[in-house]
This record gives sequence, C-alpha cells and structure tokens, in this order.
Amino acid sequence: MPERILVLAVDIDNDLYRKAKISGPVIGRSDNLNAAAKLALADPQETDANTMFEAVRKYDELKGNGLPVSVATITGAEKEGYVADAALAKQLDVVLDRFKSDACVLVTDGASDTRVLPILKTRIKVNSVDLVRMKQAERFENTYFAIIEKLKEPHYARIVFGIPAVLLLLFALSYYFNYGWQLPVALIGIYLLSKGFGVEESLVNSFKGLGFSVEKLSFVFYTISIVFLVISLIIGYGSYTSALSITKNPLTISADTVEGFILLFPMSMVLYLIGRVMDFENKRMHYKAIAQGTYVGYGIITILVIYFTAAWILAQLYFWQFLLYSGFAVIFGYLISKTSSVLRGRAIRKVKIKDKHVINDIGAYVGKVIAVDSRRGEMLVKTDYGNTIKYDIDRITSVSDRIIVR
Repeated sequence: MPERILVLAVDIDNDLYRKAKISGPVIGRSDNLNAAAKLALADPQETDANTMFEAVRKYDELKGNGLPVSVATITGAEKEGYVADAALAKQLDVVLDRFKSDACVLVTDGASDTRVLPILKTRIKVNSVDLVRMKQAERFENTYFAIIEKLKEPHYARIVFGIPAVLLLLFALSYYFNYGWQLPVALIGIYLLSKGFGVEESLVNSFKGLGFSVEKLSFVFYTISIVFLVISLIIGYGSYTSALSITKNPLTISADTVEGFILLFPMSMVLYLIGRVMDFENKRMHYKAIAQGTYVGYGIITILVIYFTAAWILAQLYFWQFLLYSGFAVIFGYLISKTSSVLRGRAIRKVKIKDKHVINDIGAYVGKVIAVDSRRGEMLVKTDYGNTIKYDIDRITSVSDRIIVR
C-alpha cells in the first residue's frame, strides 16, 4: 500500500485571517484554492497566497502520480512565538485526525515557518520541505519588498519602530522634568542588562507559566503590588530631592533615597508573592507555591540588610547594632528558606512525575522522566536518542498523564 500523503501549507502569522477573514485549518483542494484566491485579492503581494497555490499544485502533481494525497493549510497567530505555535499544533491535530496520513510534504514561504517542523515530527513523518520563493526581475527589488513586508509584521515593527520611539520619549520626558540625560541612559542600561542576561525572558516565561488573567483573584494582588511599587518609587524620589537640598554627600543622598523607597516596597513584594501562591495553588502545583517561601526568605534578608546599611550610614544605628540586626536578618531569612526547601521536597515527591512523558510548550516530544531529585528540585529526562537532559522542576507548567515544560 502506498503512503497516504498530506500536503501541508503553513501561514505562521495568520495573514489568511487578518487579510481575508478565513480561519484555519483550511482543508481540501477546493477550499484551499478559494482561500488562496481571496488572500491574493486582498493583498496581491502576500507570499502566503503563493504558498497555498503551491500546495494545491503539489497536491495535483502527487495525485496525478496515483498517490493517495490530501491538502490542508494551517495558521498560527499574529503574535509569533508560543501563541502561534500552540495554534499550529491544535490545527495540525484537527487535520491529522481527519485525514489519517502516513507522511507529510511541508510547503512554506520562509525560514520562520519551519518552526512547525518540531511539532510536525512528533505527529507524522516529514518526507520533504518545499520552500516557495517569489520571483522578481531585480535582486534589489526583491530585497526591498521583503523588508517592507517584514516591517508590517508586529514582531519586527516593535523592534524597528517601537524601541527608537521609547528612547525618544524617555529623552523628551527627561528634558521636560529637568532630569538630565543620565536618567534615560540609566533606564536604557538596565533594559539592556536585563536583555543580555536573560532576565526579561525569565520574567515573561514566569508570567506565561502563571496564566496571568484579569479573571483571577490574583490579578487584584498583582495590581495592588504595582501600585505600592509606584508609590515606593515616588517616596524614594521625594527622599532623594529632600536629601539633595540638605547635603551634597552622594553616600548620604543614596542612603536617604533607599530608606524612603524601602518604606512601602516590602508590601509590594509580599502582595506579588501572595498572587503567585494563589495562581500555583489553583493549578495544583503545591511545590511551586511552597517555593515562594524561599523567595520570602531571600527578600527579607536583602531588604533588611539594605535598610540597616542605610540606617547606619545616616547615623541612626551604631555599627555593632548594624552587625547584630543584619545577623538576625540573615538567620531568620535562612530558616524560612530552609523550611520552605524541606516542605517543597516533600511536595515534589507527592507529584508522581517519574516515568511520565515530557512535552515542551510548543507540542514537541522531549522524552521520558527516569529519575527525580526532590532535594535539588530536578528531574532527569531520557530522549529517544538515548541522551539524558536535566530539567529544573520549576520549568513544569502542567502535570496530568504527561508533563508539559517551558
């Protein structure tokens, strides 16, 4: 029996819906032709229309050779990344459930659409990848139109237009409030540091894993936490201007600023952690909820030591008092984090994740859990190629009959 082949076109940024109001998946030769024609009429320069036409042409070619073949188009989302990949995976399951194909021919218009390959390979054998390129009379013209089309996509538009716009606004606001050029440069430096060391990505993944939503009670705690943070910044700035009018000593000014900022900042941190605990408990991830105790411990140590340091600089504490109070803060914070770590280890042992299969958040198969280290909060995953990968337990976003990790 010859293989049943699926010719699959991919529109990762969902131009089909944005420009022609057609939702994926588009299944069958007739529907794909009609959808491609509507998309081409809506935007004659759209390469995804040519991709769909190529998929139909490939379908006709294989069918002419007497092979059992079907054709479909799946779409992602305007915001590329996890949202687009999840939409592709969901639509692909719908198509494969209908056609029961043995192998696939992927038709794509560029390298970005090959993101679907890992998702495809976990569900069906991929026989070939057909890359569609638009023909232009001149190479320069091709490059020009490619750049123009990319700039229309939100992801690239944010980089090319969004970042310079933010920089201009920062300098304009700084000039208006007489802050000088130092403040915007400092903010830019902080952003670049967070980008370079992966802090930004960690924060984004953290919020994705929590399922941040206005429909949850935790949203109230996050909102109030932000309010307290803003108030803390305002108080800190007020302390800074007040100290600046009294003294020119940079150490004293810094200590006054920090002391003012820390006045309400602990409330912001506690409210944020309560929101996280509520989200983890709603998802039945008790070990992650307990882990927040560790962050509370570290937060207490950091904030109290900073506060005592500022108080000592401002001559509000003797040096021996500074050492004594700081020592108590370290001991208290350590006890909280140690207790949290022990409770977290017990919670991990109750989850029963050993021998379960692991899938990443774009639907690609990773492997099977062969061991769990509850003390370190790690699990060992063995892949189909025999390799062993070590995953932090905190990367788990869902546990059922299988484990999903980010």
